[in-house]
Amino acid sequence: MSNGILIIAESHEGALRPASLELVTAGLAAKAAVGGSLTALLPGSNVAGPATELAGLGVDTVKVAEDPKLSAFTTDAWAAAVEAAVKALDPRVVIFAGTTSGRDLAPRLAARFGAPSAANVIAIGGSSDTIVATRPVLGGRVQTDVSLGGSLAFLSAGPGAFEKAVSTGVTAPVEALAVDLSGVSERVRVTGLAAADSGGSSSLASAEVVVAGGRGLKEPANFALVEELAGKLGGAVAASRAVVDAGWRSHHEQIGQTGKTVSPKLYIAVGISGAVQHNVGMQGSEAIVAINRDPDAPIFKIASFGIVGDLFEIVPELNRQLS
Repeated sequence: MSNGILIIAESHEGALRPASLELVTAGLAAKAAVGGSLTALLPGSNVAGPATELAGLGVDTVKVAEDPKLSAFTTDAWAAAVEAAVKALDPRVVIFAGTTSGRDLAPRLAARFGAPSAANVIAIGGSSDTIVATRPVLGGRVQTDVSLGGSLAFLSAGPGAFEKAVSTGVTAPVEALAVDLSGVSERVRVTGLAAADSGGSSSLASAEVVVAGGRGLKEPANFALVEELAGKLGGAVAASRAVVDAGWRSHHEQIGQTGKTVSPKLYIAVGISGAVQHNVGMQGSEAIVAINRDPDAPIFKIASFGIVGDLFEIVPELNRQLS
């Protein structure tokens, strides 16, 4: 008999992280396949606000693990908290968010429990006996189903693979989960967090509009066109791997297989050819607009709208029209 689903939510500065909203949807998909209840664990310190928000998104129960050692993510403390939750709740499936910390914790906990795991999962099915996790391989060109048997399995959700959960109007109970972290060694201590300079644009993770530039811009100074367009649309600036490798932009703006995965409402690709490694990071966008002078550029195969022409004529005109 299934013991249901446990998802490990994350918060930051008094609000749920966007990836946690996607995580709830992943948890609901697993619940539909496995059965049982959906429980959300929220580790942290002073997380009453995020816990209340989480309780309204369709989960059955929210468990809060409060401890000063959980106020900022450290692997040892968070792993200990999740381990305690798994032992107390005995779930069939544990799902982590598609974040750096989630991808750190999932295989670590799977190893502790001797259980199977799958990373970067984009769909969840199966039954209480066998979980079927769908994940991309070969740079996103192929999707494969992975079957995970046994009594416990660990998954991490693919970034942007699931829709963000919205309020259902029903509030689930919020309960404390006692965790004893007194024996956790403080090998790492977080003394502060530094925000990366994004040029005044919004965060890629939460931006509804992303404007990305590629080698078609010819030189770093021409990224001013992309920055201006992103600014007028209230969006975030991104880049292809080619320009990051060339030193034009910082790595935190890179979209693709070795960068970030985004799923905004609007993605504008400026001077990007559309290699598979780039497309895997943005193909989940609701609408994709591609601007490229090469009519055979691969980006046009996945674009909702394609503009064939000189970006140095098209983008300035867009900026003028939006003024």
